[in-house]
Amino acid sequence: MSDAIAGPGAEQTYFDHLAEGEFHIQHCTACHKAVFYPRAVCPHCGSDALEWRQASGDGVVYATSVVRQRPEKGGVYNVALIDLAEGARMMSRVEGIAPEKVTIGMAVRAEVDRSGDAPLVVFRPAGGGS
Repeated sequence: MSDAIAGPGAEQTYFDHLAEGEFHIQHCTACHKAVFYPRAVCPHCGSDALEWRQASGDGVVYATSVVRQRPEKGGVYNVALIDLAEGARMMSRVEGIAPEKVTIGMAVRAEVDRSGDAPLVVFRPAGGGS
């Protein structure tokens, strides 16, 4: 039975995990594929047999872009698509490195950032960055 029917919605469950400092993604027990962004049914096969599993945190930068804005509006940062080791892809950012130094194919590691209004998953270069 899907989370949307049996309890809190999938998105709320995802954010509840983040609030606890844990990064979880859904896995479909029917087709065995990882699912991200949280959903009530698998986008690959349509099954509602989704379960939550803690993500490994390992990923690779699939694409990256530098966003440039005035310092008072947040300054320069990157937006990246990250291919997770589990097979799903997510949008995030890579921190701990200059935005221009983030490269396609870079190995990254996830962490939950709980410093803002809402927790979110960000990535750092695997091995500490430069």
